[in-house]
Amino acid sequence: MEPPSILTLLTDDLLLKILFLLTDDFDRKSFRSTCKVFHRVDSLHRTHLRVLRPEFLSTLVAKFPSLYSLDLSVCPRIDDGTIPLLLSSIPSGSSSWAGKIKRLNLSRCSGLRFPGLQMVVCFFVNLESVDVSYCCGFGDREAAALSCLAGLRELNFDKCLCVTDVGLAKIVVGCPYLESLSLKWCFEVTDIGIELLSKKCTKLKHLDISYLKVTSESLHAVGRMERLEVLVMVGCGLVNDMGLHYLGKGCPSLQVLDISRCDKLSSSALVSVIKAHSGLLQLHASYSFFEIPVTFLYQFKDLKKLRSLRIDGARVSDASFQIIGANCKVLVEIGMGKCRGVSDTCIIQLVSGCVNLKVFNLTCCSDLTDSAIQAIAESCRDLSCLKLECCNLLSQKSLEYLGSHCVLLEDIDLTDCSGINDIGLKYLSKCSELICLKLGLCTNISNKGLSYIASNCPNIRELDLYRCLGIGDDGLASLLVGCKKLKKLILSYCSAVTDRGMECLGYLEELSDLELRGLPNITGTGLRALAAGCRRLAELDLKHCENIDDSGFWALAYYSRNLQQINLSGCQISDVSLCMLMGNLPRLQDAKLVDLINVTANGFELALRACCVRLKKLKLLASLRRQLARETVEILKARGCKIRWD
Repeated sequence: MEPPSILTLLTDDLLLKILFLLTDDFDRKSFRSTCKVFHRVDSLHRTHLRVLRPEFLSTLVAKFPSLYSLDLSVCPRIDDGTIPLLLSSIPSGSSSWAGKIKRLNLSRCSGLRFPGLQMVVCFFVNLESVDVSYCCGFGDREAAALSCLAGLRELNFDKCLCVTDVGLAKIVVGCPYLESLSLKWCFEVTDIGIELLSKKCTKLKHLDISYLKVTSESLHAVGRMERLEVLVMVGCGLVNDMGLHYLGKGCPSLQVLDISRCDKLSSSALVSVIKAHSGLLQLHASYSFFEIPVTFLYQFKDLKKLRSLRIDGARVSDASFQIIGANCKVLVEIGMGKCRGVSDTCIIQLVSGCVNLKVFNLTCCSDLTDSAIQAIAESCRDLSCLKLECCNLLSQKSLEYLGSHCVLLEDIDLTDCSGINDIGLKYLSKCSELICLKLGLCTNISNKGLSYIASNCPNIRELDLYRCLGIGDDGLASLLVGCKKLKKLILSYCSAVTDRGMECLGYLEELSDLELRGLPNITGTGLRALAAGCRRLAELDLKHCENIDDSGFWALAYYSRNLQQINLSGCQISDVSLCMLMGNLPRLQDAKLVDLINVTANGFELALRACCVRLKKLKLLASLRRQLARETVEILKARGCKIRWD
């Protein structure tokens, strides 16, 4: 008789605690794949579902009784015609599964309009959070449909280009409990809409009005929102200093303010906000001020709770950072990308006081040397993200300091740092928690350096090797051994990579985003091996891979059923292969098809008709506008596809 399994000692409560500690998708997948017991626990307690194919929705919801969050943003064919079929397969009623759903993501479902959205609202009656961002055709009628959700608390309208003050009025009247609203890029919303919002939505805590054509009068209205904690107003070019003075007199609960890219504001006006809101936690003013005066920074003595500061693009001085370091002791993030005047002395003075920094952006601070990185590494031991793009004076010594002291580092950008070499990567590999590593344009690294990273950094998910000419097949071979969790890889213009390298990548089962532009040594053989192994590929860029023949594209059509985005510009694909590929990818939503010299107008016509119900974005040569049938173009546009004629 076999001894009882150790799993019998683990109750559901214990297994659930283990499951909650697994934050990574890869780890959770491994958990539920271990055995039937683990799978049952995961199914019973899963609260969020991201659906890839809408036809499987009814089957999936039956397996997960605790769902309250549903994401349909990556589903093709979510439009007015499919919504009735989709919802009819699921039992309705307030006590059913639909009544439990509180959060719904319909981002980029551009084919959905008022009739379909109205059905969604009537079906999911208890929704509290809705995301319809990037549904560019959404307008006031669609807003009116959403206004029937009286219990709505969060709404994301980003880039709903046709929503006006009328639609916003419908929302604010119908949804009085709204706590979070994002109107980014809703260009038709004006001061009138924001004025009504301030009067009706008294519980609002989070507001994003970025890139709206609103004036300081809107901030006068916003100032009356007593519960507002977060205000994001990036790129509001019509707002002037008077708007900040209004904010200074109102918004008593304000904790986060983002005025980045507001070029009509002055630092002196921002002082009025700082004086009245000493409890600010985050202040972002990137690319708003030409210079940060020392007199302005003296006001930071009152911001004892400030945790995040971004002043990218401004001119600074040594005294500036001495003041910040002396007063902002709890800072965990600072953004200084493209700041002029940043020196080693600046950094040394800053980190002497701000020892809790975790996120440090020094992009294009090209005067920094190894001394600055040494100061950061020795002072900021909890550093998790460091951006050093275009810091060309740094050498392997910088990575030695980071490898010795910053063992918690997860994200580092070394793009175009010409002083980085293989020895430097050996030092950096001591940062074994690395998740994201960007080495684009680092011309002095080779397969040897990449092997150091692969052997010691098993958690890497994103790796950028753009134009790293010393990287070839042997470097990619090391990845398949040590970086099994890799999801995003950029190999564009790494001309030494051949079909053998593609065969190695085929063993990276989690790979979902791959950029392979301009690789002359990849043929159909390599693409076949890649497609057969990487079944999770969702984004693939093959621009100017001119030696791939049709056999490779046929393999893509057969194996890569999860592809959502593809770039075939400059490839040697034929009419038949393009039609087969576009018709066989059930999740394809974004295609770039420029400079396909072997494809005729008739080939494009057939290929586009084969996938017109799914496409949301399409890039074609401008000359094709006159050659394609008008009916084909109209069908694409009617289904919400945005066409860019290049």
